[in-house]
Amino acid sequence: MTKPDIIRIAQAIFTVKDLNASREFYVDLLGMNILHEQSDALYLRGVEDREWTLKLEKCKDGEEARIRHLGYRVRDEQALDGLVALAEAQGLPHRWEEELDRPKMLRLQDPFGIPVAFYHDVKTYPWLLQEYHQHRGPGLQRVDHCNVMVPDVKATMDWYMNDLGFRLSEYTVDEQDQWWAAWIQRRGGVHDFALTNGPGPRLHHWAYWMPDAMSIIRTCDILAGARQPERIERGPGRHGVSNAFFLYVRDPDGHRIELYTSDYITVDPDFQPIKWLRDDPRRQTLWGAKTPRSWFEEASPMEAFEGGVQQPKEGKLTGIPAHVI
Repeated sequence: MTKPDIIRIAQAIFTVKDLNASREFYVDLLGMNILHEQSDALYLRGVEDREWTLKLEKCKDGEEARIRHLGYRVRDEQALDGLVALAEAQGLPHRWEEELDRPKMLRLQDPFGIPVAFYHDVKTYPWLLQEYHQHRGPGLQRVDHCNVMVPDVKATMDWYMNDLGFRLSEYTVDEQDQWWAAWIQRRGGVHDFALTNGPGPRLHHWAYWMPDAMSIIRTCDILAGARQPERIERGPGRHGVSNAFFLYVRDPDGHRIELYTSDYITVDPDFQPIKWLRDDPRRQTLWGAKTPRSWFEEASPMEAFEGGVQQPKEGKLTGIPAHVI
């Protein structure tokens, strides 16, 4: 079976309890641009995005905040047909859905419970990259990647690589060669999709590319000026994995956002995946700074195909790396 041609990670839908509080965080503080606004939803983008990349949807009464799905753009209708054939062959729950600006999306639950959507047709809009008079806040530029906590990193990675054509950039193992994390990609960067060991599936973070390291530092200044430094969970710093300069912040519902810049390309055919040992102090932060425990343990629930949320499953590997605050 020919692998479907997936281009890149493209969008996510978060549910939130207080849309006004989320608007203050994402729009007023982080400076994201509102592409569409409804009474119960905001559709946001960075200045380089030509379509919305994050939908914030108000929770229904009694619901907990969650991730409805993670969305990938595909090359053509043939790729969608291939995904349908794959879902039918493997017995994966799937259905057709539509969203604003996206008339046809294939929603499926992967074998590990992660809710994913795939689409080709989308209405696009002029980017704001050079409309500098419309830039606000630190200047989030474009969607970059997502990271999901899963109980079996190796099995999940193998499915995405073998069946969906993802490629491995970096990975983490322990002294017994057991897999703790993997970074896989479609578009030639370090990753569209990262996998981290832990009870799951749960979304660890959703990430935006930033224009430079100073824009990340400016984010810290903005949050401090707004008297909300508690939103900063980790960083700023530089990862060993990916070499990226980073900052992790938490929104009012606890969803984790990474602001990210300065990684590298992986397009050469002789590129070799980079191996890290789990307890290498340079892996998480190249400078050696310790990581908050919350970063390893907390994540956002993900929606089940039939409704409600996925109940996280524990894997065989337990514990967290060394070098934790």
